[in-house]
Amino acid sequence: MIAVLIRVLCLGTAVGTAAALTPSLVSGRHYAVLAVAWVIVAVLVGTYATRRPLVAKYLVPGTILLVLFTVTPVLATLQLSTTNYGDGTRTTKQETITQVLATSVVETPDSPTFHLAVATTGNPVAGPFTFFLVDPATAEAFSGTEEGLVRLEPDQVTVAGGFVTAAPGYTFLTPKQVNDAAPHLREFAVPTEGGAIRSRGLREAFEGRAVLRYDEATDTIVNTDTGVRYTVQRQGDREYFVDGGGTRLTDQSWRAGVGLDNYRKVFTDPRILGSFLGIFAWTVVFAAGSVALTLALGLVLAVTLNDPRVRGQKLYRSVLLLPYAIPGFISILVWSGFFNQDFGLINGLTGLHVNWLGDPFAAKAALLLLNLWLGFPYMFLVTTGALQAIPADVREAATIDGAGRLTAFRRITFPLVLVAIAPILVAGFAFNFNNYNVVELLTHGGPFTPDNPNAGATDILISYTVRLAFGAGGAQFGFASAIATLLFVITGVLAAAQFRATRSLEEVH
Repeated sequence: MIAVLIRVLCLGTAVGTAAALTPSLVSGRHYAVLAVAWVIVAVLVGTYATRRPLVAKYLVPGTILLVLFTVTPVLATLQLSTTNYGDGTRTTKQETITQVLATSVVETPDSPTFHLAVATTGNPVAGPFTFFLVDPATAEAFSGTEEGLVRLEPDQVTVAGGFVTAAPGYTFLTPKQVNDAAPHLREFAVPTEGGAIRSRGLREAFEGRAVLRYDEATDTIVNTDTGVRYTVQRQGDREYFVDGGGTRLTDQSWRAGVGLDNYRKVFTDPRILGSFLGIFAWTVVFAAGSVALTLALGLVLAVTLNDPRVRGQKLYRSVLLLPYAIPGFISILVWSGFFNQDFGLINGLTGLHVNWLGDPFAAKAALLLLNLWLGFPYMFLVTTGALQAIPADVREAATIDGAGRLTAFRRITFPLVLVAIAPILVAGFAFNFNNYNVVELLTHGGPFTPDNPNAGATDILISYTVRLAFGAGGAQFGFASAIATLLFVITGVLAAAQFRATRSLEEVH
């Protein structure tokens, strides 16, 4: 009975959630998401409200989660990698044209004016913004967004003193907040039939005339004052409206498909290829070295504390797990202080004067040392578990056969431990192959040389490509997605090779 109630409650929650999301998804025209949501609900109801095979009741949740959180992001990344989406290309072509025409608005002597109140449904500084306007001649109220102007009924807003002062769901900005949001409001315009409405000061707006006009038949924008025509031309991976002399009308482009250009750029751009091989080699060394060092230290400690002659094993094991109790980013920041050349703990204790974070070789050693500190408790845990899972009679048989402690460990214990933790070693390699946090928080990829500020001595592939994709040139999500796809393939191939080696190990032992 309780199971039935829980089932009904869960299915009712799923149906209710989908029903609650439906209006907002429809209003936002997110029909694909809406369809997926109701398909999932239908599958859940069809599986758990009927007498379907028992195996389906176990497979459906895992399958849905796999599709939603693994397959869908991978497919979305692949799709994004074939576009030029990024800073300057976040809008569609039609939205870009609308914005360009709206920003060309100029005030004329007969321009209508409005009493203005600025409101937002989001951030008071970054928006999104809505203009609430009152026509002083007719006292009619309007709301204006970048999509257009809408007339409001008297019961939809509160008007006092000729200004809209309240509207459900909106936060009205104070004069100081309007001033803080000025950089965004200067670019904000409400398109109208003859031009657009723009702000003038804190409390007033005007409807001006658009100087630019878009000709859909020829796909050109014309300046009606000067007669200059701007046609669509491709520059790099983006398209712009450009005049006959090659001058852009605006630096704003639009989102478009670029096919495999992002992948082609990775393999042909000398800026990327120049440092790629060296960084790839260091990435492999960093990942493999991190796994090998943490395994070695963790295994030595586990073997030592697994000896029954050692007293206080629980206390020692608890102390060794302390690095796990400290958040990783705090440990990294603390260790960055330890590596300070003049005042750091390491140079202070050893009497050395090593420039840990300024010398390329020392910086790489510092990264491996830090990753050893962060990773050995985990390896200590898993190797301890693997050691305790080995039957005692196996070691006793080796001893009876005349094997010494070192020989028994090398021939019996270590191979069995290696077989047990091999998948963890593969996962550890894949994790460290993309261990962006450690590199970014400790060295920021540096040290850098003056002749190559894009590639640092300790950059691994992920930190290098993040700098290329989100560096001085602004965010390039399409290019970053192509890089992420390639890293996914490289990591997958290396992991597959390691799993193949693991299977061979299992066959031997």
